[in-house]
Amino acid sequence: MSRIANAPVVVPKGVDIALNGARVTVKGPKGSLEHDVHESVEVVREEAELKCRVRNGSPNAMALAGTTRALINNMVTGVSQGFERKLTLVGVGYRAQLKGSTLSLSLGFSHPVEYAVPDGIEVEAPTPTEVIVRGMDKQKVGQTAAEIRAFRPPEPYKGKGVKYSDEQIVRKEAKKK
Repeated sequence: MSRIANAPVVVPKGVDIALNGARVTVKGPKGSLEHDVHESVEVVREEAELKCRVRNGSPNAMALAGTTRALINNMVTGVSQGFERKLTLVGVGYRAQLKGSTLSLSLGFSHPVEYAVPDGIEVEAPTPTEVIVRGMDKQKVGQTAAEIRAFRPPEPYKGKGVKYSDEQIVRKEAKKK
């Protein structure tokens, strides 16, 4: 049984929330996000807080209420502060360079890897071996970072590849003679 649904979502100043039937719209300084709420979950506004409640007694209703609460909380955080993921390129000659709205990665292949940055996402390469993905939608930021990492995931012997900056690579010992 989800206890997350019992916690209220605190709405900070500068963030507007509109409840139109099953649609929740969150507007803030960074932009606007929308979410359609499942029919077995009810979102109620109480002063500067939002609460997710179970509308009917279906078996999955409490889990859906917890999920809805987490999604709305991520929307509120995204439009007020935003989200970011940092990636690190490890390997000799591995580089990242931003060309307009395309990220060009040199990852040891015979050709550079070109990645078109999706709308609503901001990608920055402050150093040749570091990539920062920013945005207000947590799911889009995570998906974009995962797609960039998937071009060359870190390998377990030397640790070469694209990894999250906080990721720990479990190293394997090389084969012995």
